[in-house]
Amino acid sequence: MMHCSQPLSMSSICRPYAVSVPNLTRSVPFINERKEGHCTSVSRSVNMESLRSGYLFPEIAKRELEHRQKYPQEKLIRLGIGDTTEPIPDIITSAMAEYTLALSTVKGYRGYGAEQGNTDLRVAIAEKLYKNMGVQGNEVFVSDGAQCDISRLQMLFGSDVTVAVQDPSFPAYIDSSVIFGRGGNFEEKTGQYGNISYMKCCPENNFFPSLSPYYTPKTDVIFFCSPNNPTGNAATRQQLKRLVEFAKDNGSIIIYDSSYAAFISDDSPRSIYEIPGAKEVAIEVSSFSKCAGFTGVRLGWTIVPEELKYSNGFPVIKDFDRIMCTCFNGAASVSQAGGLACLSQEGYKAMMGVVNYYKENAKIIGETMRSLGMKVYGGKNAPYIWVHFPGQTSWDVFSEILSKTHIMTIPGTGFGPAGQAYIRFSAFGHRQTVLEASRRLRNLYNN
Repeated sequence: MMHCSQPLSMSSICRPYAVSVPNLTRSVPFINERKEGHCTSVSRSVNMESLRSGYLFPEIAKRELEHRQKYPQEKLIRLGIGDTTEPIPDIITSAMAEYTLALSTVKGYRGYGAEQGNTDLRVAIAEKLYKNMGVQGNEVFVSDGAQCDISRLQMLFGSDVTVAVQDPSFPAYIDSSVIFGRGGNFEEKTGQYGNISYMKCCPENNFFPSLSPYYTPKTDVIFFCSPNNPTGNAATRQQLKRLVEFAKDNGSIIIYDSSYAAFISDDSPRSIYEIPGAKEVAIEVSSFSKCAGFTGVRLGWTIVPEELKYSNGFPVIKDFDRIMCTCFNGAASVSQAGGLACLSQEGYKAMMGVVNYYKENAKIIGETMRSLGMKVYGGKNAPYIWVHFPGQTSWDVFSEILSKTHIMTIPGTGFGPAGQAYIRFSAFGHRQTVLEASRRLRNLYNN
């Protein structure tokens, strides 16, 4: 008997508008009084109005700019936004350069490609990264990155589906759910949207949510990231078995983000499809951004298994194929040439060399914070280090570190209410920069 998910449903005057900015603890609405100029009769989306604050990372960038302007002589160290810093290996860039030069020839020119991606790359992803997991090339959809795919996947479902997210988690899961009308009312007291279930992941539960009905009610869609951003924790095989069983019992669809799988150092699963039965309940998104340094090149992929079906038995893969063909013209062919090079024997080895460089950075930062007597999580299976500062707010700690050491970090509450009193450090940086950051942090907290 095939497994099917449970049913999934598919003002005219010029006036001031409300926007929000974060202070050190929460969002504080204010009214923009600018009324002059022509106003159309088109109403603003109520879903956009429901977003309570600016997206986290532009807000961090804004504060970074303000700090640079205030302290122009100081060398700012960026351990906040997870942007890669090390050069892409030559074997990968050479493949992209060769492909690019060929575009200037009659023989080598190529125009539009398939919206689903280069067939060779789709097969290479399936065979190299999902070997013995039953993933086929036609189930791989190549894209311009995991974050874009998260929003495209939201198009599969009606506005009345219910959503669960890890808390803390990558902000795009929540914000895109709100934009698609699935958030409900924002509750100031809890810092949560009423229609979204927040699955608390903290040291007390080994960063894996309780799946009992009391703590995690049945929802249609479950966003789950492993290794997790921001905590750096990778779910164990047994934990993922429980998650798949939970989804099957409740008729849910898991959207599993494995963007940091290349950083896993132990026997934690690198894909949800290592778990038997996962292809009946899970979609997986991933990316070349952090493992290959493609944050600017832009290349990712999504796996939609043929076995995954809606409650009426219709294959989800057919709808996602239609969405890709309607909303996307395919990833850049030059980027896809780079992706193929990444998955060659030599390219993969070179790519993992860079990954190991960042893992060593994470080890340095983690050891530094532990030596200062702090509780430190992550860093082993992910490029993020999650540090606890009990009794303080995340934004206060962020501001103190920035003002006294000129180091950019990310406040934990930017990832959800459960991130309060935590700071996320990124391991993306040049080695000397990371060592200098460690020295500054020791000076700050040893005094």
